Amino acid sequence: MPLAKLLGATLLGLLLLSGCDAQRISELQPGQSTEADVRDRFGMPENTWPEPGGGHTLEYNRQPAGTENFMITLGADGKLVAVRQVLTQETFARVQPGMGMDEVRRLLGKPAKTMRFDLTGETHVDWRFMQDATTRKVFTVVTKGDGKVLRTQFGPDPQASENLGGGR
Repeated sequence: MPLAKLLGATLLGLLLLSGCDAQRISELQPGQSTEADVRDRFGMPENTWPEPGGGHTLEYNRQPAGTENFMITLGADGKLVAVRQVLTQETFARVQPGMGMDEVRRLLGKPAKTMRFDLTGETHVDWRFMQDATTRKVFTVVTKGDGKVLRTQFGPDPQASENLGGGR
């Protein structure tokens, strides 16, 4: 299959998936929808995180190809409290030097990619996200051997169609 067709099919699939997520989210009602309702629409979560007061948060990951990660919080009564898309500038700003990667993972969900650089001893952990409606970016958390955040950085998504090259 030529690269252009493959790329087009991939982008169409991602658009349909994101459209499906929007439809699924619109069907959920805070204070009324239950965990069974969430699982019926989204399936098995990537992870389940405990919350203070007896509730929990279900993580629905759209990485590595997607640009969203959803955290769906349920109260101690089993009812929906909130649905959050966490790959946002506001959430990225909460990632600070010295923070452990377990905390970062809890904030952002499963990453798209993790790369270790032996010469520097650094590990780069990437999440793909949409900066705006048309610009795909990567948020990177850089750590060393202790697993603590050294720094964060933003860059272009090398998998975005505008960065794949090929031309016409």
